[in-house]
Amino acid sequence: MAKKVILTIDDEEHILDLLEYNLEKNGYEVLRAETGEKGLAILKTMQVDLVLLDYMLPGMDGIEVLKSLRADKNLSAMPVIMLTAKGEEIDKVLGLEMGADDYISKPFGIRELLARVKALLRRSSLEKIESEPEDKITAGDLLINNTSREVYMDGKPVFLSLKEFELLYLLASHRNRVFTREQLLELIWGYEYSGETRTVDVHVRNLRKKIEKDPDHPQYIQTVRGMGYKFV
Repeated sequence: MAKKVILTIDDEEHILDLLEYNLEKNGYEVLRAETGEKGLAILKTMQVDLVLLDYMLPGMDGIEVLKSLRADKNLSAMPVIMLTAKGEEIDKVLGLEMGADDYISKPFGIRELLARVKALLRRSSLEKIESEPEDKITAGDLLINNTSREVYMDGKPVFLSLKEFELLYLLASHRNRVFTREQLLELIWGYEYSGETRTVDVHVRNLRKKIEKDPDHPQYIQTVRGMGYKFV
């Protein structure tokens, strides 16, 4: 199963180190940012499953970061756990009112933190399954109709296999978000397919032949070297 990706945003390096060590030890992939601005930049370009967000940050503080997330239609549903100073009840209340899903006070116990992360990820996964998918997606001359499972290029039908359609729709409905091959395997094929990430590459190559004017210089599905693929 592809690892869940957690973004930690905190200006204290020892906190970032502590979080990274324990989260990776428990099977998560960890991204880290020392400022709110850097955290938002990562969220707009990377596939992230949950954010651990410090309340007190230099420059753009945690509440401002949270406001930006909730105002962005592509990130508004992002699960967020706020990290607050011990005893600062007003921080907790304000964070929850602004849309944080949960909070935990510093100094925190690792077991409690991991339990909160696991519970929120589980809840978020259920909500994603129940959410209504986007019906139609257009990008340049490309039209993807999720209801009829049809794809058109320049007004002409493009015939895709089931997995090709699901892969294209997933990428297109998360524009500019980078997915690793492992994430795509789990999301499209639905099970661990260890060592066979070439399956994704083959399907991407087939898709490019069908939707790109020049498959060797793709306009829509682009390779992100060392990481995976994104739709632009």
